Amino acid sequence: MGEERKTLIQAGELAALLESNPDTVLLDVRWALGDAHGRDHYEAGHVPGALFVDMETELSATPTPQAGRHPLPEAHDLAATARRWGINGDSTVVLYDGTGGLAAARGWWLLRHAGAADVRVLDGGLQGWKAAGHVLETGTNTVAPGNVRLGWGHMPVIDIDAAAAFPGHGILLDSRAAERYRGEVEPIDPRAGHIPGARNRPTTENLDADGHLLAPELLAAAFAELGVRPGAGAHEVAAYCGSGVTAAHQVLALETIGVHAALYPGSWSQYGSDAARPAATGPTP
Repeated sequence: MGEERKTLIQAGELAALLESNPDTVLLDVRWALGDAHGRDHYEAGHVPGALFVDMETELSATPTPQAGRHPLPEAHDLAATARRWGINGDSTVVLYDGTGGLAAARGWWLLRHAGAADVRVLDGGLQGWKAAGHVLETGTNTVAPGNVRLGWGHMPVIDIDAAAAFPGHGILLDSRAAERYRGEVEPIDPRAGHIPGARNRPTTENLDADGHLLAPELLAAAFAELGVRPGAGAHEVAAYCGSGVTAAHQVLALETIGVHAALYPGSWSQYGSDAARPAATGPTP
């Protein structure tokens, strides 16, 4: 399990890395559902050297009911964006946010999907950096373009039909808050409920009170209760959420315990927009 934790980096490790490795690219993904002021938050205080990353324009394509609220960007668009961020072929890329990695994991997943070699999420995010006694800077940063050449398809993905069928042979995890899973509230998507057969594991439950990812043994025990076996692969476990953002954090959490899950990028925002698709409500799959 320790090897899998290379998906994460601790604040002290990041501080040392920034001192020792000039080819470290630091990306601030300050985004949360219902908060459109990520850039303002970044400019008010960020880890020194970090660049702001825009969830809506850099980590997503244009939303449509057919594709969902945060469709994956085109491969060539992400590759151009990565070079604009200053990423080179041998760069270490570290992403963070202000919500325990729930947004940063989207960038981690996309860069891994595109084949970037060394991509990590700062465990504990901005709060963890500050709690460790490290300073922030204000304003903005610019960097020289990088030369990374990226591909696509390095992380497992399922589409809407595969997601609908997935509970018939594997564990489909709904990563949203329990009340949204149960269909009691739906603040943003066209209808409430969940994909029939999906099991609920809110991504917030993967974090401790300080926004750090739970220890591997705790995560493994929690996922085992949902039927996820150690070492399971993408044909056995998949995750979705509202629009494919926080489900990437579910995939990251599973990676730290050696489970390689597939992502359903369209998630409920795509599935729920198709009135012909059945929806389930209540606390059970």
